[in-house]
Amino acid sequence: MTSTQAARHKVVVIGSGFGGLFGTKALRRADVDVTVIAKTTHHLFQPLLYQVATGILSEGEIAPPTREVLSGQDNARVILGEVIGIDLTAKTVTSRVLGRETVTSYDSLLVAAGASQSYFGNDHFAEFAPGMKSIDDALELRGRIFGAFEMAELGATRGDDVDHLLTFVVVGAGPTGVEMAGQIAELAHHTLRKDFRAINTRHARVVLVDAAPQVLPPFGAKLGEKAQRELEKLGVEVMLGGMVTEVDERGLEVKFKDGRVERINSVAKIWAAGVQANPLGKTLSEQTGAPLDRAGRIAVNPDLTLPGHPEVFVVGDMIALDNLPGVAQVAIQGAKYAAKEITNRLEGKAPQQPFKYFDKGSMAIISRFRAVAMVGKLRLTGIVAWLMWLGVHLVYLTGFKNQVSALMRWAITFISNTRSERTTTEQQIFARAALARLRRGAADLVSDPGIYDATRAMMEETRRQELEAAAEREAELTDSGVRGVPAER
Repeated sequence: MTSTQAARHKVVVIGSGFGGLFGTKALRRADVDVTVIAKTTHHLFQPLLYQVATGILSEGEIAPPTREVLSGQDNARVILGEVIGIDLTAKTVTSRVLGRETVTSYDSLLVAAGASQSYFGNDHFAEFAPGMKSIDDALELRGRIFGAFEMAELGATRGDDVDHLLTFVVVGAGPTGVEMAGQIAELAHHTLRKDFRAINTRHARVVLVDAAPQVLPPFGAKLGEKAQRELEKLGVEVMLGGMVTEVDERGLEVKFKDGRVERINSVAKIWAAGVQANPLGKTLSEQTGAPLDRAGRIAVNPDLTLPGHPEVFVVGDMIALDNLPGVAQVAIQGAKYAAKEITNRLEGKAPQQPFKYFDKGSMAIISRFRAVAMVGKLRLTGIVAWLMWLGVHLVYLTGFKNQVSALMRWAITFISNTRSERTTTEQQIFARAALARLRRGAADLVSDPGIYDATRAMMEETRRQELEAAAEREAELTDSGVRGVPAER
């Protein structure tokens, strides 16, 4: 590295989601070196996770490799690892993967670590009701959903009661919950109706539960009512005003305002209610004194910087500013704003005006040819909203090949009413629970560098002795001419 390169302004970006990726790309022409640190190797288009879970798209079509996306950006590099610490005084970021820690220094920091699923203090629910925040979640849910039909077929063949296997519960009536419930209903009532012999998938029960009094609260009362009617036409039971108070392997309990408690027996449960900001928000709050809200989001200055630290920008789901929603556009626009501010400072230009979010609207798909959209004062439903939803999501998919592939998959799915991504494995369903039982997760499955180095020589010598003994035995058998001769008994 030359002295000129070493002196370049160093920008560290935490996260490879919408905020991290768009912020990095916005710095492609800046005189900076960008290091992206992310706990996954891909950029996830999270709004389409439910389509992976229900067999419409493959995971690769919504999660291209981050390195590939940034391969043409010479001033950017990618490091795999989950950030476990930020030292604002030393200006360093510490990340870890499989027990290996890396410390990266920065001059400017862009924190776009996103949010995780919130179980409202009942994290033990996650064991039986996965959320919808990662590729692992989507693949596990795919296995649980299609696996439930398989186990129901097996149970019905044996004469068992399979109602709990053919009952699917989605907790949370926001966009993700509505989309999941609608797609499971389509699967059961249309896509799979001819695939089984002992069960009738059209008798499957799909329940959407939420403590709120309406579906899709951010969309307003009228669109919420419209969405609920469309769901009910699909056969979805919409259960509003009910709070989930217990979840176990075979079902969940819902408590209503009047004190009534109803149990729903179900093996396949999906949690789509609530989000919690990344724990890094707490780390930053402790060092700056910036307050956190109930969801763990940190209060930032109008220019998206932390109090007392103008070199640190926080964007997306992690910020509490002007009641901004936790949607992709907030992360994208905030990241671009932060990148522009960094560039302006390096070029000696005046600061920008305070960050202002431009609301491009909200959309939610219910099922094939059914959707709702809210763009400014415009309210759309039905096939027009559905086509708009397809167009917008296609535009924001990263990579031309993914856009083409997704368009072809959608055409096949919506015309023929089939799903091409129905492959599931036991590993998809149970790997998360198995890893959770290890003290250090996946790190317990690999050797620490020091331990490996200390035992490598001994392992090599033992293996050499085994190979030499095997070779001598083979030569002896050949030279003595006893191969193929019956051994004496």
